[in-house]
Amino acid sequence: MKKVVLIPTYNEIENIEAILRKVTSLEGDFEVLVIDDGSPDGTAAAVRNVQSEFPQRIHLLERSGKLGLGTAYIAGFRWALERSYDYIFEMDADFSHNPDDLVRLFRAAVEKQAGLVIGSRYVCGVNVVNWPMSRVIMSYYASVYVRVATRMPVRDATAGFVCYSHKALAALDFDRIRMKGYGFQIEMKYTVWRLGFPIAEVPIIFTDRTSGTSKMSSGIFGEAFWGVMRLRFKKIRKKAAGN
Repeated sequence: MKKVVLIPTYNEIENIEAILRKVTSLEGDFEVLVIDDGSPDGTAAAVRNVQSEFPQRIHLLERSGKLGLGTAYIAGFRWALERSYDYIFEMDADFSHNPDDLVRLFRAAVEKQAGLVIGSRYVCGVNVVNWPMSRVIMSYYASVYVRVATRMPVRDATAGFVCYSHKALAALDFDRIRMKGYGFQIEMKYTVWRLGFPIAEVPIIFTDRTSGTSKMSSGIFGEAFWGVMRLRFKKIRKKAAGN
């Protein structure tokens, strides 16, 4: 089965080569698509350097500027669907997600025939390392808020370490995904759930980055808060065939 890991980047020069080498070393022939938003630190050049060693497994999509996490992933989804990948993963570049867990997410997707598998920080307690307590509490209760507001049976609604099946992504109308930042992850999960695809959660340990700079901001939390309130009233339908 064809598998590709989508890694959006902006100024990840400290991490990108190591994460690419780690993912390509895993069993299962994972491929990687890096979606770089014009990083001024040379991230794209570093990707091309490793790509020369793995031309069939490392791919690069360069965009002109910092256009947002959600649009980066949607560009990656379209790229992967056009090339008929069976499973499409999301993962950060900074090792906060353990690349070894990609194998576990893939196995769960196949065994449970899930449209979406979530690498969950909260399905078995709270498994977060090196975050300040204030951020742990905010993240945990954000997922509680989403669960209560939407009734979606997911413990880690804001998780950014996930695996989608081709079938699930092909059913989504990406033009109707409105949130671009933190809320993008919530809206994607909610849409997949409302379309009736099975969702599974696999426990992971999330470790905060040790290199590079976080891209989180208060604005993207605000988008998520108000966006979740609107999700309950959003009409969800499968993408029309041929579109």
